[in-house]
Amino acid sequence: MIKTISLTVLLSAAVAAGYYMLQPAITVEALSDNQEQPGNVANGAYLARISGCIACHTDSENNGKLVAGAPLDSPYGQFYAPNLTTDSKTGIGSWTLNDFARAVRQGISPEGSAYYPAFPYEFFGQLSDQDVRDLWAAFRTVPPVNQPTPPSQLSFPYNLKQGLPVWQRLFQLSPDVTEESDRGKYLTEAVGHCAACHTPRNLFGSLQQDQWLQGVEALGDAEAIPAITASALRQNNWTVEDLAYALKTGITPEGDALGGSMGEVIKHGSRFMSEADRQAIAKYLLSE
Repeated sequence: MIKTISLTVLLSAAVAAGYYMLQPAITVEALSDNQEQPGNVANGAYLARISGCIACHTDSENNGKLVAGAPLDSPYGQFYAPNLTTDSKTGIGSWTLNDFARAVRQGISPEGSAYYPAFPYEFFGQLSDQDVRDLWAAFRTVPPVNQPTPPSQLSFPYNLKQGLPVWQRLFQLSPDVTEESDRGKYLTEAVGHCAACHTPRNLFGSLQQDQWLQGVEALGDAEAIPAITASALRQNNWTVEDLAYALKTGITPEGDALGGSMGEVIKHGSRFMSEADRQAIAKYLLSE
């Protein structure tokens, strides 16, 4: 009798633990202060540009509409960045500010499902409340485009979306930076999410935090991503002025042009940054 009760308790505990792990991870409050405070459209548009929202969600190669969705190639297969226009059926037109904040900061859809971390919510969880409101205000000005998002075409086991809540609980980053603490750090670690490309990932697609910004080796058709730690940058004779200039023009200290994915980042994002923000990023990277 006692063995039967013990087995029942263990099975119940296992079921409860499994159910808990399969629920979306809630790690950051959607908005911690007054949600009625208005957003700044101009700053939101600026953030949408420099954080990659416009680059990733606009199919520029095929003359797609602004943030109406775009394909994204990856080592795991092809993702499709969803429609962020104000269309109520295929975009985010029916969302609330809190829906948007939860998606941006936690990677959770209004329906409660988890997003793939190809959407860098693990970094955007560090965005300030005001910047989230500003982004929302900017997206509310985008004309609606009725364009459904195709399902992602991923290889096994990454195509099993049921495992995403477990991934979030095990691997999602813990926010540790605010805009007020250090503008350069905030732009690098949160807004620009530089580590998403410059830090290697393990078999589960999780960032190897002990190798932060240490670069990624080329695998198959994937390009090599250089290290951007302070020691690596100094070893290659980068200065603050050189790095800030490269973020604007794509030109290295040797006169070469940065290409590949970094070329895209500069073309669609960092060249639109203010000089002060480019300087802040450069100073932060070279001070670590």
